[in-house]
Amino acid sequence: MKITFLKKSVICFLTMISLSGSISLPAFAQAEIPSVSAVSAILINADTGAVVYEKNAYEQRAMASTTKIMTALLTAEAGDLDSKFTVDSYAINVEGTSMGLRRGDIVTRRALIYGMLLPSGNDAANAAAVNISGSMGAFAELMNKKAASLGLKNTRFVNPSGLDAKGHYTTAYDLAKLTMAALENPVFSEICRCADAQVEYGNPPYLRSLGNSNKMLWQYDGCIGVKTGFTDNARRCLVSAAERNGVRLIAVTLNAPDDWSDHTKMLDYGFSQIKPTDIVLTAPLIVPVIGGCEENVSLNLSEKIILPLSHQESQKVSFQLHTEPFLYAGFQKGTAVGTARIYLDGEFVCKVNLVTDKGVAADDRKIGFFDGLWCFLRRFFA
Repeated sequence: MKITFLKKSVICFLTMISLSGSISLPAFAQAEIPSVSAVSAILINADTGAVVYEKNAYEQRAMASTTKIMTALLTAEAGDLDSKFTVDSYAINVEGTSMGLRRGDIVTRRALIYGMLLPSGNDAANAAAVNISGSMGAFAELMNKKAASLGLKNTRFVNPSGLDAKGHYTTAYDLAKLTMAALENPVFSEICRCADAQVEYGNPPYLRSLGNSNKMLWQYDGCIGVKTGFTDNARRCLVSAAERNGVRLIAVTLNAPDDWSDHTKMLDYGFSQIKPTDIVLTAPLIVPVIGGCEENVSLNLSEKIILPLSHQESQKVSFQLHTEPFLYAGFQKGTAVGTARIYLDGEFVCKVNLVTDKGVAADDRKIGFFDGLWCFLRRFFA
């Protein structure tokens, strides 16, 4: 691994130096790659987006009610979640799964999110779409605009529910990327992990009990959602997410006869391959000190950085370290004197401070600026 150290001096010249560095690697199990029933499947590291396992993951397929991941996300992002309104009678007149909406029912957008994510209500998805955009067609345009913003290049929405329709498709990969974004929304994340919920709606509104169709929530340890789906064309579809020991995974299957087993095997495999990994420098960065009782000081990361990484990802971590070419004495231990930018496969992950490993007091000898610069240049080019 290469660590890039970018120096920026007071006389405005830049010097690039390559330093050796590494991360502390955990032990990775030699697990067997899963065999799944799904026609298309993918497993990704939800923190980095890296693909852990895939099978036909980039083929366009019908997605059934996993469509409601997008519908629920847009509803959550629309805000005004607790204002009451009357459902559109035409919108709720739809076949398939339902949360039980009737003509004249009074609901909130929050209640509709529960209705579409737990019992997979097509009526809930349609009612939310009309309330937000004025029509289901206009909402489909909003869905496609959001898909484009997320980089979903092989996804197109025609309706908010996921009922079979010409031109309504996605890929396992795109669906995993969409789910990554959806789980970042606190409302979506909270609701999709509920095995059941008490939700108020009706005319007049009263509390109802809604159950989740996603068996993974009680069958798989650490499961935090996300969505089931089925139509005659799409067949069984499932998106699941699970967290264990700081690692979060997302699994997707499209057209999977044995989806519960598929997801269990995929997630088990993922947790055997991705571990919390300490990000550290092999050796501290040494910077000269001017006008002090010490000639140099070591710089280290200011805090412990742990990333959930596979073995392959751990080989793709790099750093850019930014600091002045030398320091003037008169600082304490732990003083921030630069920054470290951490990258994974060229993508920015986070930024932390570089701090001194000790304090250096100024001595009585006074060194002028040019004397100090000359001292630094002699050391640097020696």
